[in-house]
Amino acid sequence: MTEELPALYVAPTPLGNLGDITLRTLEVLRAVRWVAAEDTRHSAPLLARFGVSAKLIACHEHNEEAAAEQVIARLAAGESVALVSDAGTPGISDPGARLVARVRAAGLRVVPLPGPCAAVTAFSAAGLADAHFLFYGFLPAKAGQREAALRQLLRLPYALVFYEAPHRIVDTVAALATAFGGERTLVLARELTKMFEQIHRCPLAEASAWLAADADRQRGEFVLIVAGAPESADESDAEGERVLRLLLDEGLPVKQAAKLAHAITGKAKNALYAQALELRQQPG
Repeated sequence: MTEELPALYVAPTPLGNLGDITLRTLEVLRAVRWVAAEDTRHSAPLLARFGVSAKLIACHEHNEEAAAEQVIARLAAGESVALVSDAGTPGISDPGARLVARVRAAGLRVVPLPGPCAAVTAFSAAGLADAHFLFYGFLPAKAGQREAALRQLLRLPYALVFYEAPHRIVDTVAALATAFGGERTLVLARELTKMFEQIHRCPLAEASAWLAADADRQRGEFVLIVAGAPESADESDAEGERVLRLLLDEGLPVKQAAKLAHAITGKAKNALYAQALELRQQPG
């Protein structure tokens, strides 16, 4: 193994398709003496399938502090530990963040291994025009708390990425439509990399009916992606004017200021040019 020991290795595991595990992750898992796992009963067969003989330490949301003490003791003794969740990357809406924080606070080495992540996998196939996305994870289970959380996200101009479990998917999709309106695009990605993988894109107004049309569509683990809030005309004009004023104040000619403002804001170049002419003519 080429990795430097000892360290806590944050090791992503496949979402479903076992072929997605990386060669580096396999090398680490086969070399370490200990694996801290979210669910040892789930991870034991997976690790055995890959020929991993390391001993397991339970590390889940209810015992993460105690597990951290055990992991730190192993690291201090010169032994390496790999951290895995049930699927995907640990610490991403899964246990692991508190363990990593405790290990780092103890002055010990943490090494992240790249690998499967449901949020990134789904976003790459969403085909949304949003240049940025905000990963939220799981929304609150209680309706009132969920509605409050969604209100805070309503006007953000970024694609919003959520995780959801099958028993809450119908309620959550309905809540998204109520909070954001029916026109925004929703991407539902379920059972990623597995046999029944499905990625469906539709307006939020149609999503509940799509789920109801086939009970199988409500099965599996979900990634939900909502397109970002559209920019209003007033907001677009205000941003264009702000950028133009800055450029004109620096002494740029109208044409060059409009060209740069177009590159920065994406607003139509002709509209910016006309706006720049108006600003130039205003008394200083």
